[in-house]
Amino acid sequence: MFDKLCMLLLFVSITIISCKNKEMKPSSVQTDNPLLQEFDTPYGVPPFDKIKNNHFQPAFEAAMAEHKTEIDAIANQSAAPDFQNTIEALDKAGVLLNRVSNIFYNLSGAHTNDTIKQVESDMAPVLAKHYDYISLNEKLFTRVKSIYDQKSTLKLSEEQNKLLTDTYKSFVRNGALLNKEQKETISKINEELSGLTVKFGQNVQNDVNEFKLFVDDKTKLSGLPDDAIAGAAEAAKEAGKEGQYLFTLQNPSVMPFLQYADNRELRQTMWDAYRKRGRNGNGNDNKENIKRIVNLRLQRAKLLGYESHAHYVLEERMAKTPTNVQSLLNQLWKPTMDKAKKEAAEINAYIKKEGGKFEVAPYDWRYYAEKIRKEKYDLDENEVKQYFPMEQVHQGVFGTVEKLWGLKFKERKDLPTYHPEATAYEVTEKDGSLVGILYMDFHPRESKRGGAWMTSFSDQKMKDGKRVPPVISIVCNFTKATGDAPALLTFDEVSTYFHEFGHALHGLLSNTNYASQAGTNVPTDFVELPSMIMENWPTQPEVLQMFAKHHKTGEVLPAALVTKIKNAANYGQGFSKGEYLASSILDLDYHMMTENWEGDPVQFEEEKMKKAGLIAGIIPRHSSTYFGHIFSGGYSAGYYSYIWSEVLDSDAFSVFKQKGIFDQETAQSFRKNILERGGTADAMELYRRFRGAEPSIQPLLERTGLK
Repeated sequence: MFDKLCMLLLFVSITIISCKNKEMKPSSVQTDNPLLQEFDTPYGVPPFDKIKNNHFQPAFEAAMAEHKTEIDAIANQSAAPDFQNTIEALDKAGVLLNRVSNIFYNLSGAHTNDTIKQVESDMAPVLAKHYDYISLNEKLFTRVKSIYDQKSTLKLSEEQNKLLTDTYKSFVRNGALLNKEQKETISKINEELSGLTVKFGQNVQNDVNEFKLFVDDKTKLSGLPDDAIAGAAEAAKEAGKEGQYLFTLQNPSVMPFLQYADNRELRQTMWDAYRKRGRNGNGNDNKENIKRIVNLRLQRAKLLGYESHAHYVLEERMAKTPTNVQSLLNQLWKPTMDKAKKEAAEINAYIKKEGGKFEVAPYDWRYYAEKIRKEKYDLDENEVKQYFPMEQVHQGVFGTVEKLWGLKFKERKDLPTYHPEATAYEVTEKDGSLVGILYMDFHPRESKRGGAWMTSFSDQKMKDGKRVPPVISIVCNFTKATGDAPALLTFDEVSTYFHEFGHALHGLLSNTNYASQAGTNVPTDFVELPSMIMENWPTQPEVLQMFAKHHKTGEVLPAALVTKIKNAANYGQGFSKGEYLASSILDLDYHMMTENWEGDPVQFEEEKMKKAGLIAGIIPRHSSTYFGHIFSGGYSAGYYSYIWSEVLDSDAFSVFKQKGIFDQETAQSFRKNILERGGTADAMELYRRFRGAEPSIQPLLERTGLK
């Protein structure tokens, strides 16, 4: 998942495009606060060893004051407005605020604590109000509009023209054309939304951290792999209950439990806790937050002249309209449900054969699907992961990227990190020139939210005609090492690693003139292309042979096992695509509302899924009360983006399959037209430059077996 500072993504929809990472300059506020000083670290990475929790709030306040001064200077200058003194000046403003924000929101996701949570809650409405001061500034907009009105007569480059257009449209889409009363209403909505979305995400994380299932009888854990049991024993010991076994709602704990545990009652206990995150009737309950967020988004959209929040959001995406998104989802929904029904029938027959008197429930699906996969394809995922120790997967990712684009990776232990588990790498071209710095942080902890994402501490930019390298970060929640055994990744975790690395490459290889257009600053239904296409390489036998070696024997992943993996690749597509598409439909259902809504989210979800025809045994991948992508992140009316990008990635990878998975002409074209260009041109135009045509859905249907 791309997570361009999950909290800041809220503000992207309500602020002008200049609010990104820009060239750093000294703050006018001189204090001993390291956030307000020049970073004297190698490559200008954050001095994590010096930054304390109490530095953030004063840093935010000083940075906002400096940003406001910069904005006032642009808006009130006597010189006639032109591209340089207004549009470029806006793009370069807010350096300090962006730097503070990037560091803070990275930590709030990857290594939070009560103080950071409180600062996040306190600053959300203040930041929303600050950004509204910019986007609703009449003098500033007058200057921007006067330049935009002359666009056809200005001799601008493609990047400059895109920056001008995006800047103007951002002002308009954030209320610049509204009257005073309407602007005040918009500002109040933005302020309230900022707090609600922060609260939503914190509630989910709190519920995850508060649930702990202790098991004191090892016989109740039959079916679980030895490393899962060992990990649970270590977790219990750390929690002060040595001799017991602790299971949590972190993915490396809950997912193996649902997949392997023979004890159906305990599977149901784990599943119920997982499903009920954010809806337990406690202080972390998100039902009222959802209702308020949905209604505020609709109110804002209507004030801005849109039929719904979905219409407002999608105007700036590749999809353009809700109708186009629905068309894509509809093309996939029926064949997916047909496949899911066949899978359910197969599971029910298996249950009956074993003497079960029940039909498959959501807490049964993964368990029986794994049994059938093992029986049908002779594929045991626990056997497979013995060939994927973390360190070798690192080398597999690095080796793949080196063969494609010549990049090299060198760990830099001298660079400060925000947590002992985080590592830093220097990324260089084949000739040794610096590409950027990459932080990676792979294992779960209570201070980290769930999931996997890429983000940045600073985007690529140009200074005095020279490229300034970015500082990028990958954060995941992969299985930890246990006892003497290394961290062994499931094949799904291997795919996730390649996925996030694709996002990282989008940020690292960026080569644009304006930081606001760099790297992953693109529409959400385009941003997943670089990540999803990277998932194709670890499915290729010649790539697996590069790094998939048994952690004990060193044996290369046998060809027979590779064949089993490929044969089983499409097994379970009805379930996996079904739960994903269900979430995409649910997202649209919330955000295509045209009237104020006072319903119950749990009931709403049940009704919408019944209407869509989602079969029993499957629920949306992200149920409403923990659907962080849309209620605390930047994917509202945009969760479909993954499948949209999957159409792009399967179409794009078909070129590699035709010409060779390491074909240099194709790789360099993908780098030049996609990875380097960021948001410098229309996304579909960039894709056409790479592909020579618009994408076809056929490669996706063929790859997933849904055709």
